[in-house]
Amino acid sequence: MFRIAVLTLLVPAALLTAADWRNEGVIYTSHSPHAKLHPVPVHAVTIGAGFWAPRRKTNVERSIPTMLELLKENGRIDNFLRLEGKSNAPRRGPLYTDSDIYKWMEAAAFVLQSGDDPALRATFDRLTGIILAAQEPSGYLNTYWGDERRKAEEFTQMQRSHELYCLGHLTQAAIAYYRATGDRRLLDGAIKYVDYLVRDFGPEKRPLLTGHPEFEMAAIELYRTTGNRAYLRLAGYLLSGVETGRLRITPADLKYMFSGKPFTERTVFEGHAVRAMYASSGATDYYAETGDAAYRQTLETLWRDLTGRKMYITGGVGSRSQGEAFGEPYELPNAQAYGESCAAIGNMMWNYRMLAVTGEARFADVIERALYNGINSGMSLEGTMYCYRNPLASNGEKIRNPWYDTTCCPPNLERILASLPGYFYATSADGVYVSLYDNSVLDWHLEDGAALKIEQKTNYPWDGEVRLGVSPASPKEFTLFVRIPAWSAKTAVLVNGKSPSGAVTPGEYFAIHRRWQAGDAVTLRFDMQPRLTAANARVTEDTGKAAVERGPLVYCLEGLDQPGADSLADISLAASGPGFTMEMRKNLLDGIVVLKHRGTQSATPSAKQPLYMPLDEQRHAARRPIDLTFIPYYTWANREPSQMEVWITAP
Repeated sequence: MFRIAVLTLLVPAALLTAADWRNEGVIYTSHSPHAKLHPVPVHAVTIGAGFWAPRRKTNVERSIPTMLELLKENGRIDNFLRLEGKSNAPRRGPLYTDSDIYKWMEAAAFVLQSGDDPALRATFDRLTGIILAAQEPSGYLNTYWGDERRKAEEFTQMQRSHELYCLGHLTQAAIAYYRATGDRRLLDGAIKYVDYLVRDFGPEKRPLLTGHPEFEMAAIELYRTTGNRAYLRLAGYLLSGVETGRLRITPADLKYMFSGKPFTERTVFEGHAVRAMYASSGATDYYAETGDAAYRQTLETLWRDLTGRKMYITGGVGSRSQGEAFGEPYELPNAQAYGESCAAIGNMMWNYRMLAVTGEARFADVIERALYNGINSGMSLEGTMYCYRNPLASNGEKIRNPWYDTTCCPPNLERILASLPGYFYATSADGVYVSLYDNSVLDWHLEDGAALKIEQKTNYPWDGEVRLGVSPASPKEFTLFVRIPAWSAKTAVLVNGKSPSGAVTPGEYFAIHRRWQAGDAVTLRFDMQPRLTAANARVTEDTGKAAVERGPLVYCLEGLDQPGADSLADISLAASGPGFTMEMRKNLLDGIVVLKHRGTQSATPSAKQPLYMPLDEQRHAARRPIDLTFIPYYTWANREPSQMEVWITAP
């Protein structure tokens, strides 16, 4: 019998009232017995003018509309229409392209969770009608395998078919729209499909496998939304890997897919990075509902493998282009780094779930690292050019494009920006957690129903001061947990101008327990001094080099900003001098703080030096001074093509 533990009384459907859809967050853990934190809904948080507001505005006004047009132009909607007999166009795109439409719809739904947009809602409803018209009476829905030429092959090639992957994204889009509007039409279509799986697949029925994990977390979110335990059991069945024998899965498939093998037998990350992140997200959701200790232990083991041996300083994951895969421990090349945008997003999604089940700030630190760097780099500042891969060094090759035939990353980036308010705050039985910082207003309530407003005022991440105005509707005793980033070596915390008792520890939440009343203020002052960071000695490509960080941002050199430099490979940080200086440039790259530092470069460009030379001669080669200008990594490749380096030779 496969391993599936339902260790606690789970949420009965009767608890899910008609109004609950308004109160459900990006993930809904309010009734999850093993979740410590309960994220607030997207609509409860308004992000004001600051760092993220322009990115979110561009997302709504440019990215989402232009991506829909590209999806239309490239046949993604015709693929559904042809199943209805309303288009003669041949099917276009890879076999998993249905998911592109679904991710776009999820992004649109999260926009609607922040506020109504009748035109966007009408577009969503029109797409819903087109999609559901293509659904088979059984509930099955897929424009590739549902084609008459391939119908006999449905659920016969699950290692590669992406059928459950597409269903997962359909389900998540449907849930997000339901939480935005209360409209169940697409949700009911997704339920019809999942009910077909519950009825016809599983032990002693037809075998089922997620070749590309994703559906596991969608099925559990569907359980959280409906209260139907069959969806939780289905996710547990898929995570159990029970069908390996019946489906004759090869060891290579098991490694690459990160599925088909009992999740609790995993000890390292291997294979396709996005699949691994999504599988871990689903497994964390499963733990939140069941409390299965084997899952918790496995998740901890995998997290330490990722953050200790396989994650880029940008929060990106997946070092190899072949198979879009993890490499060996410490295999973190720079120019050849794959770092798919979707993998960084998966890293954020997984750590968001780990934060929910533990309440530990180390997971929020990874969320912030991935969000500000490896994810934020994936979309251009003007919102219509995207990175599929995100290297940490470049010779100036074209890295951003408006369209990829495998267009998973663009709508994935769009849904993260649209859902971002839901990542800032969470509640617990003890009070409120503040995990991310930007100008924002939380208008919500404590878990006992007491109304509460928290207003952030800050110029973060350019400035380290954050002011939190805490205003309960009436005086109330509770704990405010504020995250102290691991990168902030020295942090000041003031409550109404006075230092509270307790140790302020980097990488932990600082708990402030008191009787709060309207007008109370908490001030945080983070250490924003630029930092030089070294890699583990086993990351051989970074030996003798340093990366520059300031606050949550990783910085890089771009050739455009280094006049007189022939090659960034010839540049080193100066051994002595005044250190870093900071300068706000409002007219550069939508407004950034640049960092300046003295450097040196080879008097003779390396391109003119011999391939090999005596070590002593190289060490004593003439060098000349140069002023270096560092920009945030997320802003690179937004001007003309240019060289880029994150890791710089250190003295």
